[in-house]
Amino acid sequence: MIYTDSQLKEKIIRMVQSFENEVVEFKEARSNYSFNDIGKYFSALSNEANLRGLQEAWLIFGISDDKRYVGTEFRRQGSLQSLKKEIVNGTNERLTFLEIYELTLEKCRIIAFQIPPAIRGIPTTWQGAAYAREHESISPLPMNKVDLIRYQIGMDWSKEIVEDASIEDLDREAIKRARELFSKRQSDRKKAQEVLKKLSDIEVLNKAGITIKGKITRTALLLLGKSESKYYFDGFIPRITWTLYNADNSIKAYEHFDIPMLLAVDKAYSKIRNEKYRYIAGQQTLFPDEVDQYEPELIKEIINNCIAHQDYRLRGKINVEEFEDRLVFINEGAFIPESIEQALEPGYKPPYYRNVFLCNAMVNLYMIDTNSMGIPMMYQIQRDKCFPLPTYDLNTINRVKVTVYGKILDKNYTQLLYSDADLNMRTVYLLDQVQKQEVISKESFRNLKKQGLVEGRYPNIFVSFKVADIVGQKATYVRNKGLDDDICKQLIMKALQSMGEANKQDLMEVLEKALPEVLSDEQKSKKISNLLQAMKKDGIIAATGTNRYAKWHLVI
Repeated sequence: MIYTDSQLKEKIIRMVQSFENEVVEFKEARSNYSFNDIGKYFSALSNEANLRGLQEAWLIFGISDDKRYVGTEFRRQGSLQSLKKEIVNGTNERLTFLEIYELTLEKCRIIAFQIPPAIRGIPTTWQGAAYAREHESISPLPMNKVDLIRYQIGMDWSKEIVEDASIEDLDREAIKRARELFSKRQSDRKKAQEVLKKLSDIEVLNKAGITIKGKITRTALLLLGKSESKYYFDGFIPRITWTLYNADNSIKAYEHFDIPMLLAVDKAYSKIRNEKYRYIAGQQTLFPDEVDQYEPELIKEIINNCIAHQDYRLRGKINVEEFEDRLVFINEGAFIPESIEQALEPGYKPPYYRNVFLCNAMVNLYMIDTNSMGIPMMYQIQRDKCFPLPTYDLNTINRVKVTVYGKILDKNYTQLLYSDADLNMRTVYLLDQVQKQEVISKESFRNLKKQGLVEGRYPNIFVSFKVADIVGQKATYVRNKGLDDDICKQLIMKALQSMGEANKQDLMEVLEKALPEVLSDEQKSKKISNLLQAMKKDGIIAATGTNRYAKWHLVI
């Protein structure tokens, strides 16, 4: 939970007085504190919270070991909240603080770091090592505690029995739909239908892996529960929220879809305006293609994956945001593959599933696939239409944001996909990143450059002439590459002939259109400096004055 100032003050006072049931570490940190030690305490306290079954742990600055309020100057000048992003680079599973609070107690500045528990089955590490608390210090996580956390992989939120719930808490229409879908899953569908007709609802749900020996699981309530049964989730409402935005990003309409999620998927999809979109994919035709903006298979795949992989412990909801030209899907929980590149690797298998019981049930109902084909399949659907690939935004901690485009962004990129069907998916993905002006890795850049697909100086790269020739980007290519150095030198000489003398800023204005557009102002300034020094070395020009006051003239 996120605390208000008053709630947190009360909690800290209680922890100072007695913290028998808390995982908390007090540090004075009067002026500063080691970033590496913060990371180690993050690991240690996260692991301790997991082992004690707690939802949070605390690292508190400004209070001494003997519980005196002393205050802290740690990052008083700013950048306190940036620690959330900084800590991600050293932890596994992209874990970071749930929240960082700054408050005043006893006239002292106090900072409270709210730390999440280690993910079930996976000890939290810092720089590759797992830590534990040992009295007032930290030490490597002992193997017995490592084993205790690893053995939790069998503990599954979605598998837990809801003791007071019964089949009467499940929606009749959802049960009927589940029976239909489960029969479709059987290899001999006709025979399966005959057999399933003779079984009671609870027997079918047992076979489908939704209930356990007739007992209602969280998965059963999530997928099939009546809307009024949501109180079983203790104040948290599993929900899909669809929101329609105007062109100015103001909200035009919205609607909530609660349990049963099995039926909510189609209801949410029905709200999306899926109009026909006409475009010309290839250069050799005047006849446009006409397709749905969004393929139903792709949209339902994303929503179902949001349901399957949501971290329900974070008590969030699934958001479907509809804009004029794109859909955005947001759900809570770290991205298990960690990167899209990894998910696109042939034969990739995730290291674990967040909700194993739920995932298996959804497989049995034909809602998802467990062969890790979801992301490659979605990418292939968009590629076949020559549309931009879905964009995964993983910048927000413990949140996945997927954007699906309902129109082409760049007709030249579309024509590239249309003209070259032999490009593998990884290459298409990287070129898609380049056309969206996203930064790719140096290794990926080198591979694309070796194939002649991109040029430029990393990270300012652009589509190469080989591709530009296919898609008609020759003019853009010239602007990105800039004119040759010899031509730039000729322009400098002509400028000095007419002006007599000129400073560097004057010459930058002269060469503005000749320099590569992909360069920043600083990079353009440096390139001109290099040109001037080269011409000076060759005895073509000279300068009077130094540094920024230098004025250049031709050597007669």
